[in-house]
Amino acid sequence: MRLQLKKMTDRWNAQSLARQFFVAGGAVALLAVALVGAFVTDLIEATVTRNSAATTALYVDSIIAPILPDLKTASALDETVERALDETLSQGALGQRLISFRLWRKDGTILYSNDKTLMGRRFEPTGDLQRAFSGEIVAHFEHADDEESVTERATGKRLLEIYNPVLQPWSGEIVAVLEFYEVSDAFEDDIRAARLATWAAVILVTLLFFSVLSLIVFRGNRTIERQRLALADRISELSSLLTQNKALSTRVQRASQRTAALNENFLRRVGADLHDGPAQLVAFAGLRIDSEVLLDPAVSRERREQEITAIKDSLDEAMREIRSICTGLVLPDIEALGVEEVVARAVRAYRQRTGAHVALVQDTTGDLPALPTAARICIYRFVQETLNNGYRHARAEGQSVRLTVAGQTLTVETADTGPGFDVISVQPKSLGLAGLRERIESLGGQFNINATSEGTSVTMRLGLEEGEQA
Repeated sequence: MRLQLKKMTDRWNAQSLARQFFVAGGAVALLAVALVGAFVTDLIEATVTRNSAATTALYVDSIIAPILPDLKTASALDETVERALDETLSQGALGQRLISFRLWRKDGTILYSNDKTLMGRRFEPTGDLQRAFSGEIVAHFEHADDEESVTERATGKRLLEIYNPVLQPWSGEIVAVLEFYEVSDAFEDDIRAARLATWAAVILVTLLFFSVLSLIVFRGNRTIERQRLALADRISELSSLLTQNKALSTRVQRASQRTAALNENFLRRVGADLHDGPAQLVAFAGLRIDSEVLLDPAVSRERREQEITAIKDSLDEAMREIRSICTGLVLPDIEALGVEEVVARAVRAYRQRTGAHVALVQDTTGDLPALPTAARICIYRFVQETLNNGYRHARAEGQSVRLTVAGQTLTVETADTGPGFDVISVQPKSLGLAGLRERIESLGGQFNINATSEGTSVTMRLGLEEGEQA
């Protein structure tokens, strides 16, 4: 039972607000129509019945009251009064409208009736009769159901039953009650028409009210639904961005760790280059300065000059190696250069340093956006490092550099026609290639190496929008 109730609740909650309002509001509106319609029609029928009864009672009382004797002292009606009542009630307007007529005494005795069998009989006073003796005109429009109403029940119709108090003229005391039943087909038709009009008005007003509310609710529901979909799209977009940010954060964290390790390896390599190259040459020169050749006065002048020349050559070679190392570490001034000029300058510096031939192709159309310094340094280092690798490992065979721009993607590719190498075995160990990958990916770009027996190509791709945000 609880499971079924939960399923029904879930099914109900899954409906739109407009549909929930339409179902629940429709049920409430139908209930309101039934209650209000029944209440209003009953109220109208009671009011019309009471007003009609008062009019009829006044009319009957104006005709019958003058005929009646002093009922406070008389316990029965004489024959003259009976004949007068018979003639009055059987002729004229009253004869056509009234089916039955009774004159009640307070103890429940019928003093007069057009049904002679009831005269003189005593019945237990009904609630309506008691109310009439208390001074109230009582009226009903219904089928007769009293014990004495045999004639009325035989008609099978709804009759207007009226209890009218009879007052003593000089004292105003109620001395009797007139009970009469009136045939009122027109009255019943009027009641039916009033009921139909009332029901139609209640239904029309409720339907109009419900329709206006439904229109407002449906419009509000559409607005809410649009906002809900927009919010869902926004949440989905934010969730996607959050996932990307988490991935980028993890990626940056890993890149930072790898960069720290690469910097340490780079410093170690620079230290090794300085130790194995210039430092050894300077140490060799220092040892030669303290040699016996320079300190012994007996050594010939020519021998001394040879020793000094060797020391000078060693120091010159050390200086050349230091300058070569510094040249690779220090960038030229590229802050004011465009992308094409950055690539051209890297190629030109490589040609001057090695004398190798490099084919440069720049396939760009229109003005490229001014990339920040970080992106330009990345491009320069990429061209410099990949050309140097080609010089060392491919003997500078068939080297080329291509710069292309397609849409919002900038691509730089360096290639050679050397023997190639095993990318998997070399790449993790290569300080230069690993550093390039980290530098490019930190800017949101892509780094790729393709090596075969016919040559090697290294490609970097950088989104211009990402480059602008770098």
